[in-house]
Amino acid sequence: MADLSLSPLFRRQWPSTYESLQDCRPNRSKLMDRYLKEIPINDSLYVTLAIDHTANPRLNSPTLKDRGYHHSPKNFQKVTEGHNYSTIAWIPEEQGSWALPLRHERISSFETPISKAAWQLKQVRKRTKFPILALLDSEYGNASWVNQTVDIEVDCLIRIRSNCSLYGAPSQYSGRGRPRKHGDKFKLNDQSTWWSATEMVQINDNKLGEIKVKKWSHLHFRNSASVPMTLILVERLNSNKKGLLQKPLWLVFIGEEILSLELLWSKYLRRFAVDHWYRFIKQRLHWTMPALSTPHQCERWSDLMPLITWQLWLARDIVEENYLPWQKPQTNLSPGRVAQSMLGLLVEIGTPAKSPKPRGKSTGWQPGKKRNKRTRYPVVKKRKSPEKKPKTNQT
Repeated sequence: MADLSLSPLFRRQWPSTYESLQDCRPNRSKLMDRYLKEIPINDSLYVTLAIDHTANPRLNSPTLKDRGYHHSPKNFQKVTEGHNYSTIAWIPEEQGSWALPLRHERISSFETPISKAAWQLKQVRKRTKFPILALLDSEYGNASWVNQTVDIEVDCLIRIRSNCSLYGAPSQYSGRGRPRKHGDKFKLNDQSTWWSATEMVQINDNKLGEIKVKKWSHLHFRNSASVPMTLILVERLNSNKKGLLQKPLWLVFIGEEILSLELLWSKYLRRFAVDHWYRFIKQRLHWTMPALSTPHQCERWSDLMPLITWQLWLARDIVEENYLPWQKPQTNLSPGRVAQSMLGLLVEIGTPAKSPKPRGKSTGWQPGKKRNKRTRYPVVKKRKSPEKKPKTNQT
C-alpha cells in the first residue's frame, strides 16, 4: 500500500488502509442490487452472465488462515498456495473486454467452486426477473453442476471436455424390471458412437472463416439422467489459420432453446471477457499486491474490485481519453483506457472526505510490552472423495 502515498490525491502521511479493511463491513447483497439496477432493459433475449474462479496467490504467508492449493497457469507446476475467488459477472457488450462483476467472493476451504458458483447464481436469480444465460468453462461441465442448479430458472451454455461420455434417452419401457435411465452411449472422442445429428448448419464467419455446427438433442450426464441437454459441436474448417477454435469445441446447452443454432454457439465466446477482467484487476487494480493478514481483510479488499470496475464502466462516456504517445485512440474505451483517463474526472469531482488533521509522531511500542508471534496455519489440502465401486455378486 505504500505506493498509494505517491499519488497526488493522497493527503495522509500515516495511512490506515489495513485497519480500514479490517473494520469496514460492505453489504455484498445491497451492492449487487445496486449493480443490477444498471443493467438496461432492452430487446435482447438474455442477460448474459459469465462464471469463473481464480486464485489469489499467497505463497509466503504462513500466518494467513484458510490457504489452499489452487490452479495457477503462471507457475510451472500449475499449482499455487493462497485463496480462491468465484466471480459471476454481467457481460454488457457483444464485443470488447468489459465484464462487470455482480459478486466476487472467496471460496472457503469447506466449499467448492461449483457449490459457490451455484449459490451466487441463485442469489442473482432471486433479485432479477430477466431471462439469464450463464456461460461456464469445462470445470463446470459435469453432473455436479447440473444437479446443484436444476431448481434455478437459468439457461446454461457450458463447455465440456472432449473425453466426456454422454448418454441418450432410454428406449421405451418393456414392462419388465426397473425402467432404464440411460440410452446409447455417446463418446465425444469416438465417432463410431455418434448417431445422426438433429441439426447441422455451416456458417461463414468474418473472423473464423467457415464453421460447421452440429446439434444433438436429448442427451444427459450419467449422474443427472433427469436433466436433458443439447450437445453442440463447433468445428472450424480452415483449422490451419491461427486464432480461436483450433480444436473442435464441445458445448452443452441446458434450458429452453430460444436462440437459433447460428447465434447460440457464438454466445459462448463472450465468456472470455471474465478472463480479461481477472487480468485487469491483477495487473492494473493491484488485487494481488497487498500483504493482508486475515481472510476478512482479503475479502473486503476484493469487494472493492467490482465496485471500481462499475465506476469505470459508468465513467466511460464522460471521461476525456488520455492515451499515451505510443497508443492509438479508441472509440469504445476499454477498462484500462478508462482507468488511465480518470485523473481529470477525479480532480473535477473532488472528495467527500474531510481534510486530515495534523498529528505528531507515533509513540511507538510501549516499553515492557510483550511481542507475540502470529499463529501459523497449515495449507488446507482438499482430497477428492473416491468413487464408490458398484457391488458385484459373489458366487
